Amino acid sequence: MAKAEKNIILGVTASVAIYKSCELIRRLKECGFAVTVVLTKEAEELISPVLFQSLSGRRVYRAGIFDEPDRQSQEIEHISLAQKADLILIAPATANIIAKLAGGICDDLLTCTVCASSTKVLIAPAMNENMYNNKITQSNIRKLKACGYKFIAPAKGLLACGKLGVGCLAEVETIVKEAKKNLKDGY
Repeated sequence: MAKAEKNIILGVTASVAIYKSCELIRRLKECGFAVTVVLTKEAEELISPVLFQSLSGRRVYRAGIFDEPDRQSQEIEHISLAQKADLILIAPATANIIAKLAGGICDDLLTCTVCASSTKVLIAPAMNENMYNNKITQSNIRKLKACGYKFIAPAKGLLACGKLGVGCLAEVETIVKEAKKNLKDGY
């Protein structure tokens, strides 16, 4: 009997590093993972869902939890996504999504999916260095780590603001390696 492929929900938020999500999808698929993208509303302002659908070969789920449901299915999207996920990977993760998750705020499809899931959550932050080092952001990260969420530290590099600092999305290979490790480690 063939081994079932692992399902990764890739949450994509509105960071300048969003373009790296395209390469991330390609690499995860090369590793044999099924990748389903969930975009935040703000992410859609930066990149078209059609691109992610083409790369993943799957339907892209978008922002609203109360959008018109898929006519083919009467599933509750965030519950269905949560149940099918072997891993939820949020890359890039903004300070906003980290704060929402730490506060238990479920006001979009991605946050509701994370809240409804009992699977591992892996978060790769990408933001300005001052935002990343902000005491509130760091407190939110510690809170999520205490709840079992895993983080991939951002890298030092040239930030969107033109300054050198910590806040760049980790390299795609690093994220893929961590995703594989978290899928192998079990639950």
